[in-house]
Amino acid sequence: MKYYSVKKNIVNFREYFKAMGQLYAICRVAVAPLRAAASDKAEITTQLLFGDHVEVMEKAEPWYRIKNHYDDYEGWMDFKQLAEITEEQYRSYEDGANLVPLQVSNAVIDSKGCPYYLPTSASLPAYEDGYCTIGNEKFEVPFEPHRVSTSNVAADLIKFALFFLNAPYLWGGRTLFGIDCSGFSQAVYKLAGIAIKRDAAQQAEQGQVVNFLPEVQAGDLAFFDNADGRIIHVGIMLNKNQIIHASGRVRIDAIDDQGIYNAELGRYSHKLRIIKRFL
Repeated sequence: MKYYSVKKNIVNFREYFKAMGQLYAICRVAVAPLRAAASDKAEITTQLLFGDHVEVMEKAEPWYRIKNHYDDYEGWMDFKQLAEITEEQYRSYEDGANLVPLQVSNAVIDSKGCPYYLPTSASLPAYEDGYCTIGNEKFEVPFEPHRVSTSNVAADLIKFALFFLNAPYLWGGRTLFGIDCSGFSQAVYKLAGIAIKRDAAQQAEQGQVVNFLPEVQAGDLAFFDNADGRIIHVGIMLNKNQIIHASGRVRIDAIDDQGIYNAELGRYSHKLRIIKRFL
């Protein structure tokens, strides 16, 4: 590969980027697609939000393969949607210290006076005195950031979940205007200060098992599998009998030992596999 010709002792992309000082970056736009391959035609597996800071693993201009600091999720994205940052900045940015709050309209203002309309749960890196920083650029933050509260986490989880009610389903989505099942659970838990992985199968490997449905507490995550036993869906328990989840849209449905019962369809839509607790 052409990158290896720079120095003979550079044996991989990671060492090359370290040598060139191009290893770390941060999302500079409101929402950016992360794809399965270096192509505009490739599947969107998730999204980066404003302030997500990443490690650059590989380049194939104009594409960067990155790893998201928050959940270690990897994918390809257009480098123009990123701003380079130093390793010191990468290490110092906190993922959940100051977040975009639960409002439909949240705009930060760049140095030219132009607004950036940001989604709920996006990070506000290096926030201080009404400003955040993306790389070398400062943005005015004319709203009060969301900060995690530890007083009543279970109640907060339900409040945050209900904010997304009726948001349309979007494979790979992480925002109020398009979100998938695990993006929904991850966003809600992020607002509560609990970091979980990106995909449902990954989330199912975390937390503590809740053995029986009657033992469910508000905020527990329920996971569902397919005929092959693979975890394919996740939702947030509101109580022992109801779940809020992203399926077509973020909706509330009945749940029992068999799974989710969709009254509109008149049948069970998802088969219950396991319930996990993270509090």
